[in-house]
Amino acid sequence: MDAENTLYLDLKDGRVVIELRPDLAPNHVARIKELAREGFYDGLKFHRVIDGFMAQTGCPKGTGTGGSGQNLKAEFSKEKHVRGTCSMARAASPDSADSQFFIVFEPASHLDGKYTVWGQVTEGMDHVDAIKRGSARANGSVDSPDSIIRLRVAADCQD
Repeated sequence: MDAENTLYLDLKDGRVVIELRPDLAPNHVARIKELAREGFYDGLKFHRVIDGFMAQTGCPKGTGTGGSGQNLKAEFSKEKHVRGTCSMARAASPDSADSQFFIVFEPASHLDGKYTVWGQVTEGMDHVDAIKRGSARANGSVDSPDSIIRLRVAADCQD
């Protein structure tokens, strides 16, 4: 394991280990690590969770309308969205990704080449599976959503 390119995502049910992919998205990986080191993600809600698709987080407003204030230029690749892929959320513009990201529950080939893939869950996907789902009627919006407890770069952790 490369501790500098591994994230620990602590959720209510346990730790999720994410292998970062700077080979695919060096600028996105650098920004996520910067935000994680600032504690930006700690306590943020999984505001949009669609069963059989994905869990989205990273909005400081908890609504899907906020970010860190720094948009990133797209780093699209040929990497597939498979179970456990971590990818950036964005608006209509390809260069509108900021701090919001999602983890896919199942393969999502319709996203391939259209969203920046920056990581892959290598352990703890069962904890991602346990994230509270949203309402299909409300496009995955979640009442009383689960939150990130902590998101840290493994190199910075003792545990």
